[in-house]
Amino acid sequence: MTSHPDRQVRFRWSRLHRASFLAVSGATAAALMAPPIGAVPAFATDHPGHWAVQDHDGTAGHRVPSRGDLVSSIPLTTLAARADVEAFLRAQSFDAGTVRYGVSTFRLVYRTVDAHGAPTTASGLLAIPENDNRRLRPVLFAHGTQIFKGDAPSTSSDGFLTGPPITFAAAGFAAVAADYLGLGEGPGPHPWMDVPSETTASLDLLRAARSFLAGRGTQLGRDVLATGFSQGASAALGLGRALHDGADPWFRLGALAPISGGYDFQNAQIPAMLGGELHPKFSVAYTAYLLVAYNRLHHIYDAPAAIFQPSYVDVAELFDGTHQGLEVLNGLPDTLADLLTPQGFALLAQPSGAFAQALTVLDSVCSGWAPAAPSRLYYSPGDEQAANLNTVHCQERFAAGGSRVRLVDLGVNRDYSGFVHEGSELLGTAAIVRWFLTL
Repeated sequence: MTSHPDRQVRFRWSRLHRASFLAVSGATAAALMAPPIGAVPAFATDHPGHWAVQDHDGTAGHRVPSRGDLVSSIPLTTLAARADVEAFLRAQSFDAGTVRYGVSTFRLVYRTVDAHGAPTTASGLLAIPENDNRRLRPVLFAHGTQIFKGDAPSTSSDGFLTGPPITFAAAGFAAVAADYLGLGEGPGPHPWMDVPSETTASLDLLRAARSFLAGRGTQLGRDVLATGFSQGASAALGLGRALHDGADPWFRLGALAPISGGYDFQNAQIPAMLGGELHPKFSVAYTAYLLVAYNRLHHIYDAPAAIFQPSYVDVAELFDGTHQGLEVLNGLPDTLADLLTPQGFALLAQPSGAFAQALTVLDSVCSGWAPAAPSRLYYSPGDEQAANLNTVHCQERFAAGGSRVRLVDLGVNRDYSGFVHEGSELLGTAAIVRWFLTL
């Protein structure tokens, strides 16, 4: 724990996004095809990652609200000159070498569905270059772990969250960054590591951004360049798979470039946390977040006292979206032994029932499909929050499906927070924007 002590708490909440993905199939694609808000996506019974859709017609003569409908747009920041963008990025430790234009950002609130398929709204950031181009290529950047509602790309001034989309916009792309459900201006608690809802929130933000830009006389291109960090690495894979499977009549997958994800919780991430291979405090935080979020979604335990030690039976209250990262971190113990009961350890070590099924969906981001678009997996060796084995397993699973996806070793940068994990976002963003510019 070194430089930037004020960042050492915000940081990592925006980062460990290890993985989850909805195993999207043709059924998934159909469910994601921007149905009316009344159309409820639901997991099919044949496979925990497949989606089915139940259609409900609206009242005759009235337009039924659709997913991706724009509810509101608010201008946020304008960095009018290249020098302004360069100064902003350098102050946040991001590489400014690809800056070509000034950048304007907006908060978009739009219609989507929640983790159970019910109508809701979400918010996200749109960053666009200050130029005269009337056709912009879209980049989707999916952010890392956050727990406080205000710590989201469209509602935070934290450069770690806004730096990547601003980097892409300054290079000439239209960049969108979903806040996800329950963060930013979205209602309810955030369903952490729920790739299906991360996917719908991201796709519906792209639809809202396309509508918003059309109103300004600008067309958003078809081929989406999808990237993301930590939690967002899985979200980017989720979106990539949905687009690969034809989830939208306009958008297609143009490239895939996730950074430092947790693509295999059952065989890489959880064993590394239990085995003491990763940073102990973050292992505690991510374990608590996972168990609380999955219990809300999937009811994986009946009584908190069976899973959490007596001092932490109310741990779910820390993850209601109203507590800042430092408050949460200070409210958690330093080791898993102080957090979990023997039954809690057993649940993690040998998942069963609803928990095992949910983890299977989470771990399916790299399985059962083969990206046809250019794809790379980025990582930094010695990551202390997302085990590198996650990335290795992802590459192996893609290879088993017939897709050779290159691993890119980013090296190590500890300048932002003293941690390899956060540094991989800085290195990855710089490398990926340069790669995207060649496509």
